[in-house]
Amino acid sequence: MFDVQKIREDFPILKRTINGKPLVYFDNAATSQTPQVVIDTIIDYYSNYNANIHRGVHTLSQEATDAYETARIKIQHHFNAKHSHEIILTSGTTHGINIVATGFTGFLSTGDEVIVSALEHHSNIVPWQMLCERTGAILKVIPMNEDGELLMDRYDSLLSDRTKLVFVNHISNALGTINPIKEIIDKAHAAGAAVLIDGAQSCPHIKPDMQALDVDFYVVSAHKLCGPTGVGMLYGKEKWLNQLPPYQGGGEMIDQVTFEKTTYAGLPHKFEAGTPNICGGIAFGAALDYMNAIGFDSIAAYEHELLEYGTSKLLEIEGLKIYGTAANKTSVISFNLENIHPYDVGTIVDKLGIAVRTGHHCAQPIMDFYKIPGTIRASFSFYNTKEEIDMLVDAIKKAQMMLG
Repeated sequence: MFDVQKIREDFPILKRTINGKPLVYFDNAATSQTPQVVIDTIIDYYSNYNANIHRGVHTLSQEATDAYETARIKIQHHFNAKHSHEIILTSGTTHGINIVATGFTGFLSTGDEVIVSALEHHSNIVPWQMLCERTGAILKVIPMNEDGELLMDRYDSLLSDRTKLVFVNHISNALGTINPIKEIIDKAHAAGAAVLIDGAQSCPHIKPDMQALDVDFYVVSAHKLCGPTGVGMLYGKEKWLNQLPPYQGGGEMIDQVTFEKTTYAGLPHKFEAGTPNICGGIAFGAALDYMNAIGFDSIAAYEHELLEYGTSKLLEIEGLKIYGTAANKTSVISFNLENIHPYDVGTIVDKLGIAVRTGHHCAQPIMDFYKIPGTIRASFSFYNTKEEIDMLVDAIKKAQMMLG
């Protein structure tokens, strides 16, 4: 049985007060909160076996190496990658995207085409624009409709034998839309293109299966999954990772170094130059253990309840408009109050102890599509409650009275 009150006890930050009010944290799409078990893992690492990995014969180094590589295997199993060396540990989603975007520089030429969607975060737009500038490739965009859904018939018309790469987020961070990525992947492969999926927003809600999706690359940040900041994952099919050149040079990613020539290490170390975020990787594994113990099916079902409840309650407020009404979406509600700037609303609700995100959410093209400066975004997690949503609704009404 899903016991949200028991789960809330796992998160020490939820006991905080803000401006004398109990914290209501609805900025989960930006970063999730961290359970005590993950915090304890971090403390345990620095207290008991802090050492560099892969290089030392001494006990601490071996213990740290074992814990780090065990975490990699946990991540492999969670995402159902075929091999543990297909899991590249990164600093986060943006790092993973840039590894791939830089690596494809030598594979593209003038006139080649790459496709992104209109729903992308800036981190899944800008690296591809930079790639096109370096190579002469052309960037194409899958358009969206008013509901915040991709126009899949337009995607079909964009695909051609010139398409080399397709990049789409699994879930929109700004609107909560769940994209039909399996269809997108299969159609791209039929056209001979490789696919990268930005999974930063999906992985807190969904347990994606790399082999079932048949995706070429998938990127994730641990801090969206109850883990620490500064660590994430790039999954890549073995065949692609072997073809891509190293992203950075330095220690760990080498086989042999002479002044005449350097040869590179095999996977995954080829893409993991320098000392990694050892503690972060270990804590990433602990966070996945924690969420799997709760169960992603239970998490998804409960968060859907929160989404439906929050949507119905917010729509009772006169003059409130929700952006992103896709039939298939996750627990994100982006909205505005008529004739009131979202930043002003966010400032007032913060005084009442409620954390929401305001602005364009690093998805400025979406805001330009709707011709708005930004939205107020309430993003729910499995440790939130309907009572907290009621508090948000009351706070929005107060802000409306003050600012209207």
